[in-house]
Amino acid sequence: MRGEQKHRTRTSEFVCGSCKQPVDTVVERHKSFGVFIPVWTAGPCHNPRCPEYVSEAELIGRLRGARDRRAGRIRH
Repeated sequence: MRGEQKHRTRTSEFVCGSCKQPVDTVVERHKSFGVFIPVWTAGPCHNPRCPEYVSEAELIGRLRGARDRRAGRIRH
């Protein structure tokens, strides 16, 4: 029976450090011995009253900028 159990993820595992509201879980990559390993971390806070608030538009802009830098379109 144990092998048939499905692993469930907790949606509110991480909370914002400032407002203590639940935040999304974000998967990042960490390279170890030449292999990328998934690492689950706290995502940005989407509570507009929080001092650490990150809007969806700002988040998308950051992701696009990082993608463009990796592709060589933007050089810093």
